[in-house]
Amino acid sequence: MNVAELLGALEQPTEQGGLAAVSGQTIVGVTADSRAVKPGFVFVGVPGSTVDGAQFVPQALAQGAVFALIAQSSELPAELDDATAPIVRVSDPHLALARLAALLHPVSLQHVGAVTGTNGKTSIASFLRQIWAHAGAVAANIGTIGIEGPKGTSYGGLTTPDPVGLISSVEGLVAEGVTHLALEASSHGLEQKRLDCLSVDVGAFTNLTRDHLDYHGTLEAYRDAKALLFKRLVREGGAAVINLDDPYGAFYLDIAKKRGLTCYTVGQTQEADLVIEAIEIDGFDQSVTLSGLWGDVTCHVPLVGSFQVSNALVAGLMAYSGRVEPSVILEAIAKLKGACGRMELVGHAGPETAIYVDYSHTPDSLAVALQALRPFVKNRLISVFGAGGDRDPGKRPMMGQASNDFADYSIVTDDNPRSEDPALIRAAVMAAVTNGVDVGGRQDAITLGVRMMEPGDILLVAGKGHETGQTIGKEVLPFSDHDAVARAMAETGKGTAQ
Repeated sequence: MNVAELLGALEQPTEQGGLAAVSGQTIVGVTADSRAVKPGFVFVGVPGSTVDGAQFVPQALAQGAVFALIAQSSELPAELDDATAPIVRVSDPHLALARLAALLHPVSLQHVGAVTGTNGKTSIASFLRQIWAHAGAVAANIGTIGIEGPKGTSYGGLTTPDPVGLISSVEGLVAEGVTHLALEASSHGLEQKRLDCLSVDVGAFTNLTRDHLDYHGTLEAYRDAKALLFKRLVREGGAAVINLDDPYGAFYLDIAKKRGLTCYTVGQTQEADLVIEAIEIDGFDQSVTLSGLWGDVTCHVPLVGSFQVSNALVAGLMAYSGRVEPSVILEAIAKLKGACGRMELVGHAGPETAIYVDYSHTPDSLAVALQALRPFVKNRLISVFGAGGDRDPGKRPMMGQASNDFADYSIVTDDNPRSEDPALIRAAVMAAVTNGVDVGGRQDAITLGVRMMEPGDILLVAGKGHETGQTIGKEVLPFSDHDAVARAMAETGKGTAQ
């Protein structure tokens, strides 16, 4: 594809500078990272929160970029000007990057599902992959924990990769035979149009609580960013799955209906298409009575927490939107494996005890996790958690309050303090804690939690989930809650790893 053909397919107005000399050249790749530019590439200078990618245009051109694409409002470095340099200006560089990635790397998938919400995205994407696989499809999911596919798991860093990274990953999966793909759609990713390189068949909403206000500014802006999944990203004629138990469910359902999407709802309300009538505890599993869309049926969920019931059924409805039979979906749900670091059972420290690692790192997700575990607790519920540095400070006492309200004992520790004084972060959390202790070292805190355990206790280690590092200052030190629990059990002589 040459320059003229590529620009004609962008579907947005362009202001073109000195392109005459390169208009017939063939384009072989696109990137927003000037360090990754190779001869024949297009460089997209995306405006960032602190640095405008237009500042790296000279480097990109020097490395062989055929032309650079920047925002209409961006300022070029002094040594370049629009009249002579091969520059294209557009109103939306994020969208242009996604379109270019799709044009240069076309992929063919039978079904793509994307899920948004504050909590549950990783679990639902993983569950959807498992349901599809049980139905006979070759499936994968991409998100916070990386890529889970036919050949196993490769760990990643971003919930929603940029379009170039995403399309590259999808190309690799398609080469492995993948036909069905489940994605996490973060608010950042939706705003920055990272998923716009793919055609999404079904979108789903889980829940919305306070998070990422350091980026979005207000809860309303955060809410609206997630709405982009239904306003723009899901294809015309596609489907939407909405959790009606969340207060914002009706908001997203209204948007999806106005788009003309086929809508499926789930919840404990009788207004839902798939109604959760009752949940009964069965050891560390759950038995769920359903009515509505799939008839009056019982569903076995081999996971703890009512929120995991919701997650499993949202994933089930996403599969149902692609014509997977309810009986097959229910069979698959009965065999689900929890996603890494998502309410994951990692060990036992004595009779009727359990140790869980979970990614819950917001006030609401911590409260939900603790409340989900409460029905399974025979004695005490102990929590180990912290709050991140250089992030929304307003949620720190709210984290403390969540544990104070729903755990029997709280151990407040460090969780990626970054550039801040970790003691001050812990103090802000402890301001709302009356049932626990401040233990700075995360390993020490986890070891204390394991040491404290008595028969019937459950320990929740919250915050990191799948992560394998602790960010202190600008350095990321190796740290895994899974490994920390194993070390704690070895040191205390308590229990066995799962």
